[in-house]
Amino acid sequence: MHKAGFVNIVGNPNVGKSTLMNQLVGERISIATFKAQTTRHRIMGIVNTDDMQIVFSDTPGVLKPNYKMQEMMLAFSESALQDADVLLYVTDVVENPEKNIDFLEKVQKMKIPVILLINKIDELGNNPKDEGASAPRNKNELLGEIVEKWHTLLPNAEILPISAKNKFGVDILLRRIQELLPESPAYFEKDQLTDKPARFFVSEIIREKILLYYDKEIPYAVEVRVDSFKESQQRIDIHATIYVERESQKGIIIGHQGVALKKVGTESRKALEKFFGKKINLETFVKVDKDWRSSDRELSAFGYNPE
Repeated sequence: MHKAGFVNIVGNPNVGKSTLMNQLVGERISIATFKAQTTRHRIMGIVNTDDMQIVFSDTPGVLKPNYKMQEMMLAFSESALQDADVLLYVTDVVENPEKNIDFLEKVQKMKIPVILLINKIDELGNNPKDEGASAPRNKNELLGEIVEKWHTLLPNAEILPISAKNKFGVDILLRRIQELLPESPAYFEKDQLTDKPARFFVSEIIREKILLYYDKEIPYAVEVRVDSFKESQQRIDIHATIYVERESQKGIIIGHQGVALKKVGTESRKALEKFFGKKINLETFVKVDKDWRSSDRELSAFGYNPE
């Protein structure tokens, strides 16, 4: 008997979906930073054993779209409701349960198993709102109130408190997923880790460094395209272009005498060498494209193509 299925991870921005994905897959597949809206695509990570294949899928945080790129990000999240065998809905200990209620109502109607994950329980009690005017309350009491609210909204969902960052509850979750998977042959080759090509992870790693090293709107106005990826036995030569929307953003990305861009390049190269396990020669360029977040043609070129 072989089991296989699609386990899709959805939820609002910044609740820890990508951190959870990386823990479940055991590889660093998704960007996981402290900033919201870091995941822009639907990314699959595949876990294989002799008698099982779990196809995990990380998705962008659910949000109200303000421009074309965010519309496509939402489409990635909504597509994850269509083909899941098991749905993981991730929240955390401070989120308003009724945030983005329209999306939640779609989850309520699903007939497949839904596991609601209350993430970041290691932070429970750290929020001043948890205390109120009274004396500090027991963390179990606070957690019980959160569980009760979510049980009202998703009465058919299993609820599991976790800390993805600390791997608390992740092994329990994985065992439960294995129990819920349907009998099926594998969907992908058994040695396959993800559905994304190498170039995708190059652009994601560079974008992650930009998210970490620049403030305000800069990271959200940036996209990365890999222009060439040439791999030999000893090394990989990569040319990548960083796209921004305005000349002023280009200046910020490059920095005084190119110092900022050099830092991004150096840190990206180190991360890429760790990811691919070989020497990397990376060249980065910066280009202004004022329409990239609102143009169907440009977004398609960057891989925003929800099926």
